Amino acid sequence: MKKSTFKIADGYVDPASIRAHISSIEARGAAASDRNALFSPSPTKHAGVLGSAPLISNANNSWYGIIKVGTPPQAFSVEFDTGSSDLFLPGPSCGASCSGHKIYNPNSSSSSEALGKAFKLKYGDNSTATGNQYKDTVSLAGFKATAQTLGVASNTTGSFSKDKPDGLIGMGLRSNSVFDADSVFETLVAQKAVPEPVFAFKLASSGSELRVGGVNSALYQGGFTYTPVTQKGFWQIAGDAIEINGKEIDNGFSAVVDTGTSAILGNFTYVSQLYAAINATEVDKGLYALPCNAMPNVTITLGGKSFPLSAETLNMGPTDSSGKMCFGGIVGYDLGDIHSGQWQWILGDVFMRNVYTAFDVGQCRIGFAELA
Repeated sequence: MKKSTFKIADGYVDPASIRAHISSIEARGAAASDRNALFSPSPTKHAGVLGSAPLISNANNSWYGIIKVGTPPQAFSVEFDTGSSDLFLPGPSCGASCSGHKIYNPNSSSSSEALGKAFKLKYGDNSTATGNQYKDTVSLAGFKATAQTLGVASNTTGSFSKDKPDGLIGMGLRSNSVFDADSVFETLVAQKAVPEPVFAFKLASSGSELRVGGVNSALYQGGFTYTPVTQKGFWQIAGDAIEINGKEIDNGFSAVVDTGTSAILGNFTYVSQLYAAINATEVDKGLYALPCNAMPNVTITLGGKSFPLSAETLNMGPTDSSGKMCFGGIVGYDLGDIHSGQWQWILGDVFMRNVYTAFDVGQCRIGFAELA
């Protein structure tokens, strides 16, 4: 679920920007419609062998890196989003809405092929990209996907014109593709271009990485705890429990794991119960403030293993210039309106910054490990 950076004014977070980020997530759920877990050994550990795509943090709200497209290859910066499945880049006819971004011109690539199909992508912050579909060679962390479907944008709206990356690459599954095409990673797997059908993320202020074709043994410790994907499309899993200061708030829930959502989003009822346990103040619907120096102990249990959330990741920033009260990184939203009400939670970056996360396309599961 693509999102833009929360606005900062005079050193504090504008609550309207948080609300804008979550208020339209339903849009992507609508477009997508057009509990058993186990402990497992780690996938094969490779150090310094597999493709590494270093990621740049955009204020801990999104992460982007470099891919190469075309023949000869040209480098483009893209946001990596596990909540969508398609790749798009700004095209030569995009004009002012793509100003400041590097342009992909299919006519300059000997391996490009026009598909004669238009596209419109719409993301959770209501940003859109429209244009035409092509096929071309795409390199991700040194691995080449040939004849990869991608969108060449002739127009973008919303935050894209202000975003630092040139485009966006979806790391989801084909059943969530607007193009009805394999994602770049699925193409790599189908073409046997990667050693293993796995990619993994470490998201942090620095040292962030997307590892392609396996995992990076230097970035996690212990084994992985795996949870199977319960419904293909989004990376949707079943969770065991969510607790705050030892009090259970929810159990046996359904959740989507999404690099493209900054916060943890939950149904209003559960989020209200969570913050009521610590007497936090609701400052906007679903948005709560609490003392910056007294972040609660929150754990999320997946596959029988509890993963604690650090105070740093739970703290989304001060509510005003005094710096005494801060916004909590768990935000209420009416997720019952999304995708036939099958999700109770979206485990976004506030969660993912606390774990090393491996997305296993081959066995259709997600693995979580403690950070090294």
